[in-house]
Amino acid sequence: MHNFTFTLFFLVLHIVIETALITCISMAIPSFFVSFTKILLGFCLLCTVHKDFVVAGFEEVRVEHDTNEPLTNGSITTAGTGEDGRSELCGTDLSFLGPPYGNMSTAKMVCSPIWNTFVLRYHQREDNVMTIILSAVYTTGWVGIGFSRNGMMLGSSAMVGWFNRKGHARIKQYYLQGAHVSQVIPDKGELPLNGIPPVVALHGAMIYLAFQAKFEHRLGRQPILLAFGTRYPTGFHHLTKHDDKTAVWFDFSQASVLNIDTSQRKNHGILGLMAWGLILPAGAMVPRYLKHKDPLWYYLHAVIQFLGFILGIASVLLGIQLYQSMNADIPAHRGIGIFVLVLSILQVMAFFLRPNKDSKYRRYWNWYHLYFGRMALFFGSLNIVLGIQFAGAGDDWKIGYGFLLAITLLVVIVLETFSYLRRRRDKSNLPSNFQMNTI
Repeated sequence: MHNFTFTLFFLVLHIVIETALITCISMAIPSFFVSFTKILLGFCLLCTVHKDFVVAGFEEVRVEHDTNEPLTNGSITTAGTGEDGRSELCGTDLSFLGPPYGNMSTAKMVCSPIWNTFVLRYHQREDNVMTIILSAVYTTGWVGIGFSRNGMMLGSSAMVGWFNRKGHARIKQYYLQGAHVSQVIPDKGELPLNGIPPVVALHGAMIYLAFQAKFEHRLGRQPILLAFGTRYPTGFHHLTKHDDKTAVWFDFSQASVLNIDTSQRKNHGILGLMAWGLILPAGAMVPRYLKHKDPLWYYLHAVIQFLGFILGIASVLLGIQLYQSMNADIPAHRGIGIFVLVLSILQVMAFFLRPNKDSKYRRYWNWYHLYFGRMALFFGSLNIVLGIQFAGAGDDWKIGYGFLLAITLLVVIVLETFSYLRRRRDKSNLPSNFQMNTI
């Protein structure tokens, strides 16, 4: 009973510590627990309301215009911005930018407030050459606009402009290779600039970034990244960390903004972390360290693993939602996720196909259940690492998951020690073999 108490204590300690860790990570997501509860309670309803579920995380702000008139500066109003505010933001004479940007008629340019003080002006020609002018209130630091494939920072390209301490204008393209500042590479990127030099200028309290790009086709619905930092770039034009950022879908054909709910990605990550980083590893420890408590270990193992399976399914559903609504196409992460899902389903099937102890197939079933389970845990952990990397998650996620793995390893070492001591004690308590003296 003493060893059982210690074993159960360390298993509970493992779950409590890891749950506290994940709770700390999710503190930045106030809506997570509400969403998580809805996921569990509405699990069986998700398939029937899938279409509504896909668009639940988006809020559209459409720029209204007369359908009989082309999109021009004079015919645009923006939701949440009055006519006076629109005129003040979009009615500025741009001649201070110089040619070719200052020569363009404001009547031909679409103007739309897009985020905070950010205002986006653009004109798309028939040959798919687009002139883009971004403006925002400016004091110090830098301002940037990025073009993304899927609403994520990783793999995006951005135009960033600023004025240094000496008042010199700087504008460069950056390739966003990762979330760390060292992975934001200057003078690289995939934006197809057409050779017309980009311009950055100050006019009143606003900074203006202007550039031209020739795209392969006319832009429609496009993920846009917006960010600013109040500290100047350092060294060889290396950007400092942003003070604020956002990601939106901007429809260039209708001048409408569709806000991307980034909490969906965080919820997907937290559910996957809870399932494959906490619940399922804890459930896998039960048969190894509590098997001497039959049949308690069996019921604990089944209940914990089933809970982990439900959380894993919820994580997969959120992943499908992200893939369909944000075009979050990460082949390696998605492929491993599908593989792990198949392994999980096979493990659930194994629960219902478990042969009796005296069956001649029981040995093969044990091998199948053991090694398929280990494969699922390994690839589930690998997919967590890939998800953190591909999503461009911050250092908090990396440190948090590393700490979780360290706690898991520590718990395994402690439980292995107690298991070894228990087996040694049981062996020493066995009666010695009785031998008769020969005459």
